[in-house]
Amino acid sequence: MRINIPNSAFLGNIEPFIRSFDPGKPDELAVTFNQKWSSVHPIVLSMTAALGMSVRSRNGKISCHDTTAKSMPYLCRMKLFDYLDFNPGIELDEHESSGRFIPLTNIRNSDDLSRFIEELVPLLHTSKNQADSIKYTISELVRNVLEHAESQVGALVCAQFFKKTNRISIGVADAGIGIRQSIAFSHVVKDDGEAIKLALIPGVTGKTATPGGTEENAGAGLFFIKSIAKVNRNFFVIYSGKSMYKLLKTQGEARTTLYPDPTRDKHSLREDLPSWQGTAVGVDISTSEDQSFEQLLSKIRQAYSIDIKARRNLKKARFI
Repeated sequence: MRINIPNSAFLGNIEPFIRSFDPGKPDELAVTFNQKWSSVHPIVLSMTAALGMSVRSRNGKISCHDTTAKSMPYLCRMKLFDYLDFNPGIELDEHESSGRFIPLTNIRNSDDLSRFIEELVPLLHTSKNQADSIKYTISELVRNVLEHAESQVGALVCAQFFKKTNRISIGVADAGIGIRQSIAFSHVVKDDGEAIKLALIPGVTGKTATPGGTEENAGAGLFFIKSIAKVNRNFFVIYSGKSMYKLLKTQGEARTTLYPDPTRDKHSLREDLPSWQGTAVGVDISTSEDQSFEQLLSKIRQAYSIDIKARRNLKKARFI
């Protein structure tokens, strides 16, 4: 495998980074770095770290190239090389990260997740209502990995606050079975793109074919995350197998209607990408106080409830 840390890769322009990924030779990983300063979304670091842990778990070989890049101190501070088992030979005077970023963190269980959420709070720079929506987003992203991914390396998570745009960016990646295989436990899917679209529909879960899921697995986590990003007029990306779904920004003062069907949102869907073994998710959330968390959840629950009722009624209907 080969992955390159580019000069720039945020959710708006993430596709070139993903297309440059080479998934061949899964027991080898070569990591290269742009020689200029790298400014990247946390999903880039989470994906790279997940690959590193996956290769190490199989006693594979990892090599790092172009290690004179200007961004090496930043990448060291984000703990990337801890997961690549590589010593770049840089000594850092580590400044306090609180309120600015959370370096790469490996989450394998609910206790790890709880500790990460505690570290997240100082990063939010916002009121309790808005902070609740962001903490909820992180919890749902990681819980999806713990419950569905069957990832031997758990979830790799990191986050960064961008003061200029008043935005927090979050990246989560795993090296598990991927969305298509997870959904296929209970639903018939023909490809990765269809599986991703199903996973974004509320009430669809790989744990059961029943509309609405079960009490333990409601199949609403990714729908909630996408909805929070949409209400915040931000990007949301999910990449698994050969497909990537990207929620595009709602522009200007346009009304943010929440659709249970992800294809009704303004989006792009790529289905010819290098195959990612697992799932990677990136989301941007504005930390300005637009509305309370309870109002936001009320909107989401309403869209969820309407869709579940409609699909249950359809299943019960008799056609003559």
